[in-house]
Amino acid sequence: MATDLILASGSKIRAELLRNAGLSFEILPGRVDEAAIRAGLDAEQASPRDIADTLAEYKARKTGMKRPEALVLGCDQVAALGKTVLVKPETPEEARDQLTRLSGQTHQLLSAAVIYHQAEPIWRHVGVVHMTMRDLSAGYIDAYVARNWESIRHSVGAYKLEEEGVRLFTRVQGSYFDVLGLPMTELLSYLIARGELRV
Repeated sequence: MATDLILASGSKIRAELLRNAGLSFEILPGRVDEAAIRAGLDAEQASPRDIADTLAEYKARKTGMKRPEALVLGCDQVAALGKTVLVKPETPEEARDQLTRLSGQTHQLLSAAVIYHQAEPIWRHVGVVHMTMRDLSAGYIDAYVARNWESIRHSVGAYKLEEEGVRLFTRVQGSYFDVLGLPMTELLSYLIARGELRV
């Protein structure tokens, strides 16, 4: 790449996606107070899309201020059932509650990405995936959470589609990359159009 790329996220899956696409980059997570930002956005009755986009921008800005010469990629993912935004479960009980609420419903998974350069946002995208979950029994939910807690505790909605979580769904409409938390095709198209990558 002509310009240094920095991933302002500690997500292993996002780093793996960039690596698999042949990009060279540095990892420098943008640490922000997500709870405080979300509280402010909730007070403004912000949409789930705006919440994901704003959090991604805050992360990109945080790292971008330290490295203004680089292209800094901030990301965030939000799950929304109607207007209710789900966060990463803090306990197995919260995971079971989220899965019970999502059971038999269609929810949205929104994956936001923002690039900062020279202390300004220069690109943004929010991918939306519609996720239809099976009717799950309470027994299956309990067993699923018990088997997968260490992994799903890091995921909004308390599932990972790339793991056993795929069994929870009857239909997934949208990009698989958006499910994983990074709109790769749109990101790569932007970097190619900018001249950072060649094809």
